[in-house]
Amino acid sequence: MTQVQPIRELLAAASRPLVDARAMPPSVYSSSDFLAVENESIFARDWVCVGRASSLPNVGDYITHELAGQPVVILRDRDNQIRALSNVCLHRMSTIVEGSGNKRVLVCPYHAWTYDLSGQLRGAPFMTETTGFCKESYKLPQIRCEEWLGWIYITLNKDRPSVAQDLAEVEQMISQYQVQNYTECFRETHVWDTNWKVLAENFMESYHLPVCHAATVGGHSKLEEMDCPPGLRNFNYHWITKEASLPIGNAHPDNTRLEGRWRKTTALLTLYPSHLITLTPGYFWYLSLQPHGTGQVSMIFGGGLSPEFMADPKAEEYITSLKTLLDEVNVEDRGCTEKVFRGLSADAAKPGHLSYLERPIYDFMQYIADRTAGFERSFALAAE
Repeated sequence: MTQVQPIRELLAAASRPLVDARAMPPSVYSSSDFLAVENESIFARDWVCVGRASSLPNVGDYITHELAGQPVVILRDRDNQIRALSNVCLHRMSTIVEGSGNKRVLVCPYHAWTYDLSGQLRGAPFMTETTGFCKESYKLPQIRCEEWLGWIYITLNKDRPSVAQDLAEVEQMISQYQVQNYTECFRETHVWDTNWKVLAENFMESYHLPVCHAATVGGHSKLEEMDCPPGLRNFNYHWITKEASLPIGNAHPDNTRLEGRWRKTTALLTLYPSHLITLTPGYFWYLSLQPHGTGQVSMIFGGGLSPEFMADPKAEEYITSLKTLLDEVNVEDRGCTEKVFRGLSADAAKPGHLSYLERPIYDFMQYIADRTAGFERSFALAAE
C-alpha cells in the first residue's frame, strides 16, 4: 500500500458532512507510508508536549524524547532556563544521553566528547593534534522549546508560531482553572500496541465511558449532559459537568477561583497533534503521544493536583487515590484501544457512522487531512 490510497480515502471521509460522518478508514492507521507522511507533515512541524516544567526542577535535570525520528534532550541549564538540544554527538553521531536524570555535563558514551548544558563542546580527548579541529566551532543544535501553562513544548519547525499564539483561544477558555499552578505528582512513559490516532481518539470522546470504563468512571458519566462544541484550528474540546467520582474532581472548599457550575466542570482537551488533557477543578492528568510504528504508540502519562488539594493535610491520600484510579482507567483504555487496532487491521474492517458525541473525532480527522493532504477546514462556528 502506498500513501496514495490512505490519503484518497481520508479526503473522502473528511469531506463528508458532520451529520453523515464516519470514522477514519483503516488504511490511515495501518499504512507505514502514511505514517511517514504524518511524521513529516505533523510531528516534524507542530508543537509536541514533552511533559511539565516542574519535572525539571534543578539545574542539570534532563529528559529525552524522540520527535519525528530526531533524538532530543530537554534540560534545565545553568541559567535556570529550560532548553532543548539535539541529542546526537557531533563526532561520530552517537546519541548522548538516555532516559532522564541529572547531569553536570553531557558526555557522549562513545568517545567521551563532553558538552556543557548550553550544548557547547567543552572536551574532546586526543583531538589536539587533529589539523583543522576547533573545539569552539562545535555546539549541539538548539531545538525550539517553549513553556505554556506549566507544560514544555518542542518543535523542529523554525517558522511555527509560538505555543502561546497557537493556543491563545484554549488558554482563554480554561483560564479560571489556573492550571499553571497545579502540581505534577507523577510522570511515567508507556508503550501500547495500538496506533497513536486510535489512542488520541479514545481520549477525545466520552461515548465509550459507560462501557469501556464500567468498573471505574463510567457510572458517573451522563452522556446526555455532555457538550461537544465544534473544534478550532489547533485543538478540540468538550465539557462534562458532574459530581465527581473522587472528591478531588470538584473544587476544594478553599478554592475561591471557580464559581457556579465551574466548580463541577471538567474540560477534556485535545491539543493537536497529540497532547491530551483532562482538567478538573481539583486535579489534572494528561497524555502526550508519539507514534512508534503504525502499531505502537509511545506515551507520556502524568497527573497531579490543584494548589488547594496539595495544601490539604490529606494531600498524600488524594495523590494515591488519583494514581490508583488512573492506573485502572489506563488498563481499561489499553484493552479497548489495542482491540480497535487489531480490528481495523482485519480485511473485514469498515468504518461506521460517528455519534454526535464523537464530534471531536470528526474535527481531528479534518485536522489530519489538513496536515497530510491539504484539506481545507472551515471554522464558521467560534468557540464558546
